[in-house]
Amino acid sequence: LLSGLGFAGIHPGAVIRDLSLADRQLIEIAKALRRAPKVLVLDEATSALNRRQVQQVFSVVRRLCEAGVAVVFISHRMDEVRALCNKATIFRDGEDVGTVDVAKARDDEIVHMMIGRTLRETFPPRTQRPEVEAPMLEVHALGWGDRLRDVSFTLHKGEILGLSGLEGQGQGDLLFALFGVYAGVSGEVRVDGTTIRLGGPSDAMAAGLALVPEDRKTQGLILPLSVDENMTLPTLPAVSRNGVISAAAVDTATTAMRDRLAIRMASPAAPVRFLSGGNQQKVAIAKWLLTDAAVFLLYDPTRGIDVGAKQEIYELMRRLAAEGHAILFFSTDLAEIVGLCDRALVMYEGSVARELNGPALSEANLVSAAVGLADVASRQSEVGSRT
Repeated sequence: LLSGLGFAGIHPGAVIRDLSLADRQLIEIAKALRRAPKVLVLDEATSALNRRQVQQVFSVVRRLCEAGVAVVFISHRMDEVRALCNKATIFRDGEDVGTVDVAKARDDEIVHMMIGRTLRETFPPRTQRPEVEAPMLEVHALGWGDRLRDVSFTLHKGEILGLSGLEGQGQGDLLFALFGVYAGVSGEVRVDGTTIRLGGPSDAMAAGLALVPEDRKTQGLILPLSVDENMTLPTLPAVSRNGVISAAAVDTATTAMRDRLAIRMASPAAPVRFLSGGNQQKVAIAKWLLTDAAVFLLYDPTRGIDVGAKQEIYELMRRLAAEGHAILFFSTDLAEIVGLCDRALVMYEGSVARELNGPALSEANLVSAAVGLADVASRQSEVGSRT
């Protein structure tokens, strides 16, 4: 089955918990197709996949359509909707607001239907960097087995530093290593000039680090718990008195984050699993905002959420940077790296292969660096010198 679907890289004997989030998503798709459905509903089925895997899934879906299967494809990625769908029905706040012919509809029309307003400039403007930068996170010769090799960089106060490269090149491992999730990490890490011990997440939190992980449903939230319980988990001592949780303190913290991030929920006591994907992600971020961390480690925080929620997160990141927080930001969306980051590190096989900033920070150069090529300007210069 896996080979026939083009998912041959997944071993049938592998344990699910040992697979990447993307491979687990492919398994879910394979499970659905094994039943030979007449109607197939794919709900954000590609949100965790890289471009190659997305094309594999699209190839399967097109074959199913040719065989007469009806497919409902739910996605927040407009390029995927345009590549696969004939028509698109837009929902907002649980209501059907219209159906469009995908080939004829303009992006701005669809976005307006999705969020009920005209989308402002996608990425907020960068702030001017100071002439003298103040280091906030300094990493020297970080290593972890064969997954991270001699990683060194400096992240400054008020800076958003991007992590890019082909998927699976150590970006996620770097974030988890810095947060103390992995045992046996070597190297030196300093936060605001103080060397920290990577003994566990509690050490990282005490040092002023916060991690918003890749998968909000399994790593960032406890779905059966309420919104307010999830939101205050990292700061229980701050909302407790003599070892007893203060309901008033929890309510104050939750209300403040609800208003700050515009989190839509029926009640703070409602289980977080009932929130939309975008609002769940806001809760996963809010719990760490309450810690007032010095350094935020963000692992693809806009994956699988709508364009309106994405823009709110972009603006939040810029506000945090303006307040002096430092952000290490991994995204699978190259446009986000270019539009949001002051600099970007391109990783390859667990090491930093290149740093890009200023005019050199472009999607073309990110791709070139990821595959080991010189940047576009350098290649054009070389061609010009030969002619």
